[in-house]
Amino acid sequence: MFGIQEIDPHQLADWMEKQPESFLLVDVRSANEMSQGMLPAARPMPMHTIPLKMDELRSKEKIVFYCRTGARSGQVCAFLQQQGLQQVLNLRGGIIDWFRHGLPIEAPRAPAFAV
Repeated sequence: MFGIQEIDPHQLADWMEKQPESFLLVDVRSANEMSQGMLPAARPMPMHTIPLKMDELRSKEKIVFYCRTGARSGQVCAFLQQQGLQQVLNLRGGIIDWFRHGLPIEAPRAPAFAV
């Protein structure tokens, strides 16, 4: 996506293994989509809740967002950049590409999402 920083699945997997405390991983899909599985350690935050979470997101140094294909999470990154957050990254290809690379997906934690 033009103007949006992206991270590929293997680079994200490496970050998750070597520096898990250095960033926040956020799933912006719907609760129904999340019920099908999530990336390990991902924080559920459906796209429509992002504006309500601005204060919390501003307090994070680096945030990686993902959705099913990378389109919605790319929109979230663009919105947050417009709000002044610069250290936001989009998972290129979303959870679909993550899965295609054979990387792990886990069952969601209850509750399915945080508002």
